[in-house]
Amino acid sequence: MPSRRNEIAMTDEERLDFLEHGATLQVASIGHDGWPHMVAMWYAMIDGDIHFTTYRKAQKVLNLEADPRITCMLETGIAYSEVRGLVIRGKADVILDTPELVVDVQIATAAKRGEVDPTAPVPPPSEARLNQAAKRAVIRVRPTNIYSWDHSKLGGRY
Repeated sequence: MPSRRNEIAMTDEERLDFLEHGATLQVASIGHDGWPHMVAMWYAMIDGDIHFTTYRKAQKVLNLEADPRITCMLETGIAYSEVRGLVIRGKADVILDTPELVVDVQIATAAKRGEVDPTAPVPPPSEARLNQAAKRAVIRVRPTNIYSWDHSKLGGRY
């Protein structure tokens, strides 16, 4: 029996749209003991790449500094016929000492959650906000492999 993988794979455009509208990404790095370290992260798409921010002393940052391999998964749907998702394997860039980028990522993730109006002008960040942002890192995901699924493409066939 032929595989249905090609039938349910998302196109490049569908994957980008799915990522643009998703909210919480499951992120796995490799811990010092070799076990996966899983966390859920709010993220934003900036220049076509996944970005998220976290405290620079967070375990995921330490893991990614030691081994930049990262896996991210986004999935939606309850009923089998509605399940859609994708997995991205890649390399993570740990970006330090860029408080302005941290603020940009924070604003972009807040806009996805409806907490700020993405069309409103953004005032320059306050000194206090930049001081807080200086304690954080930005993680940018550089994909090396992406696979996806969209069970709605099966049209009710299983």
